[in-house]
Amino acid sequence: MTNLWSEICIHTNHEAVDAITNLLHELGAGGVVIEDSLLLNKDWDTSLGEMYHLSPDDFPTEGVNVKAYLPVNSFLVETIEQIRESLNNFNQYDIDISPGTLTVAEMNEEDWASSWKQYYKPVAITDRITITPSWESYEKREDELVIELDPGMAFGTGTHPTTRLCITALEKYMKVNDFVYDVGCGSGVLSIVAAKLGASNVLAFDLDELAVQITKANAEVNQVQDIVQAKQNNLLDGIEKPANIIVANIIAEIIVRFAPDIPKLLTSDGFFIASGIISLKEQEVVDALQSVGLEIIETIYEGDWLSIVAKQSSV
Repeated sequence: MTNLWSEICIHTNHEAVDAITNLLHELGAGGVVIEDSLLLNKDWDTSLGEMYHLSPDDFPTEGVNVKAYLPVNSFLVETIEQIRESLNNFNQYDIDISPGTLTVAEMNEEDWASSWKQYYKPVAITDRITITPSWESYEKREDELVIELDPGMAFGTGTHPTTRLCITALEKYMKVNDFVYDVGCGSGVLSIVAAKLGASNVLAFDLDELAVQITKANAEVNQVQDIVQAKQNNLLDGIEKPANIIVANIIAEIIVRFAPDIPKLLTSDGFFIASGIISLKEQEVVDALQSVGLEIIETIYEGDWLSIVAKQSSV
């Protein structure tokens, strides 16, 4: 049976892309595509592989189209109204989203699943770690860690700033043989990175069963299925064993919600790595972590996004 999805398209300006993308993820978007008019005139670096021809028909003449994908179900109309209301509320945060027009179209799953792949190419996340789509051939350097990823319908390609921030922190703070929790695993990219960096065991949690399935599939593609175990779970509910690393690339409000669970599930020398945090919510997350006895040891910024690294307080 073919699944039907609604394509929600918001035409906006370049400065508002991150804010709108975050909003759509918060409201349960089943995937996001960014069609940037500037890409048509960009000089592409082809050293990592051939770039597909970009058709002007797929892009706005100016600004950016941010497209999200929602399943056609009984909640669709309500969700679209939430998106409209949230777009109207951006003005109070002095965020200009003009023109801010919203359109809705329907499409089959296989149409979306094939069309977006033309924009997804190998990307160097750090000097050592590169993410490449599973359908692309890529010749890696001797010391390079390559993550092959197929996000499927529901999750990002691993190249969003919040993912890069988490990967950078994992590379810096994770030690070989560490035990890792990945909270809100999505496509499983952070779990796979942890495994390739030498984790002894990674437990990946997501409330969405589709995320669990995609994480398992991507772990197998990367041959780390013996290290990465994915299961459906609500954040850290019911988890008891402390981990050396807890990583969470989810929105600020959710980090605040499960902050009280972190201290008892983090080893004395462990680290909590969080991203998905937009700059407007930084203090809210910092306050929540400090209130449960965690010490902020590093904050890394990229554009409007940031990641926070915390540990058990030494006081």
